[in-house]
Formats: sequence, C-alpha cells, structure tokens
Amino acid sequence: MYRLTHMPKLSAILLLAAAALHAQFAAPPPTNVRDASALHPPPGAKVAIVEFVDLECPVCASTNPIVEAAAARYKVPLVRHDFLIPAHAWSPIAATNARWFDLTSRTLGDQYRDAVFAAQPTLYNNPDLLRAFTQQFAAQHNIALPFAIDPQGKLFAAVKADSDLGLRTGIDHTPTVFVVTAGGRGRPWIEVQRPAADLYTVLDQAFADTGSSIPSAPATTAPTAPAPASTPAQPTATPAETTPAPTASAPASAPPAAPATDQPAPPPSPLNLKRIAGILAALIGLVFFIWLGKRKST
Repeated sequence: MYRLTHMPKLSAILLLAAAALHAQFAAPPPTNVRDASALHPPPGAKVAIVEFVDLECPVCASTNPIVEAAAARYKVPLVRHDFLIPAHAWSPIAATNARWFDLTSRTLGDQYRDAVFAAQPTLYNNPDLLRAFTQQFAAQHNIALPFAIDPQGKLFAAVKADSDLGLRTGIDHTPTVFVVTAGGRGRPWIEVQRPAADLYTVLDQAFADTGSSIPSAPATTAPTAPAPASTPAQPTATPAETTPAPTASAPASAPPAAPATDQPAPPPSPLNLKRIAGILAALIGLVFFIWLGKRKST
C-alpha cells in the first residue's frame, strides 16, 4: 500500500517542477554590481563567460549545458565561481568535492560538477546521498575517494572565498551569468539574465565590440535547453536561486540575427512548447499518483 507517509519526496518533486516552470516566466531585477573586479576575462582572452552558481540550485542545473555549449561554440573561457545558497544542505560539500577532483585535473572537477547538476533529481536535500553519488563517480574514474576529502578545510576555504567574492560583486541569486570583455569599445561586462534566449546575442555583440572574429560553427552545435531539474523545492532565501529577467542591453524580444557562415545558430527559446507540455504532463502524472495514494490509504 502506498501511504501518505511516503509522499514527501513526490510532493517535493512536484513543487520543484512547478517552480522550474514558473522560473521561465518570472525573474528578479538585474544584479546591482558593486565591485566589478571579478568581471574580466582571464589573461590572454578578449571575451569570456563568468558565472556564479550553486551546485544544488535547480535553475543552475538547467542553465549549465546552455552556458557550456555557448563557451564551446565561441571558444571562449568559462570562469565558474561557487556562490553558496545558505539554505542548501549539501552544496558546500559538493563544491568542496569538486575542488578535490580539481586537484587531479580541472577537467575532472568540471565533469563532477556537470554530473552533480544532472543528478540533482536523485539527491534531494540529503548529504548522505551526495556522498554515495561521489563515491560512485570516483569509482567510475578509478579514483580512491578518501574518508576525509578536506581534513584541513583548505578546499572549503577556497569555496567560501569564491562565495565572498560574489557577495562583494553584488551577487544575490544563482545562476548569475556575465559576458565579459577586455579592450573592447563596449561595456566591459553585461549580465545575461536569460541565457537560453540571449547568451548568443550578447556574445555576438562582445565579439563585435572587441573586433574579434566569431569562430565558424560546426554543422550541429546549437544547444538544446534542458528540461527543468526535478529536485525538491528550495526555501526562499537571499541569496536566491532564480532565472533572471532580460536586460536593456540584450532585449528579450529581439531574436538573434539570422546565422551566416561565421555566425552561430540561435539557441531555442526557453518557453519551447514541447518543454512546457512535458512539464505539465509530469505535473499531472504526479498529481494523479498523489490522488491514487490517498485513495489506497483510506
């Protein structure tokens, strides 16, 4: 018998799916940048993407493949900063784990971050599940995971320093994504509040402002916006996780220019009807199972 005592996980998934759908339509005001010292490309680069993320943030998980695909398409550095959301139970642990894998290689650390984002629906708000997941990830890469990953706290100190950098910058939500430039005629940084809709357009402008040539696009490189991660609903907090609203510098209503041979294909809209239909179908299915559970428990 499926009793109501077994319903919290389903309820959390239902609430989070609804929140992810709502996040496509609602967004906070632009970030009030107080200190722009972190908003610059790495040495030798004219254009880069800088983002502040929390590994337990479901909207960060949705945005992650879009941002990574754009960085690969334009061949620009992706500078990823940890920005911890206080209400999250395991994001500080996950960020510390990622720093430990970075010690082997930054590629492996980023693979772990990507895997955590993808696994959010199975981890809930449970650090024990994250530990088991991390052990499995290490085993898959033939790495022995120590009992104490960060015995002296040095890795977490680096995570916290990143989070403090975000606070000094003025970050108050995740994900926060910027396109940054060096030596260009335009603004040195622009916040991309809707990456799925506007990131390619802002990158085009950044390349134009710096007089750089956009790399030719391979035949099939347009990213697909992923379905929202079905993870437990997160409590409202400041900083908060949310999908930002469009800025004046990158109007949401203006579609990307028609691709030429050296222009990227515009990314799909986050309000794709198939995505919405799929989310609604999942919500309806979960509501049905909740109703069925109530009937069986009576």
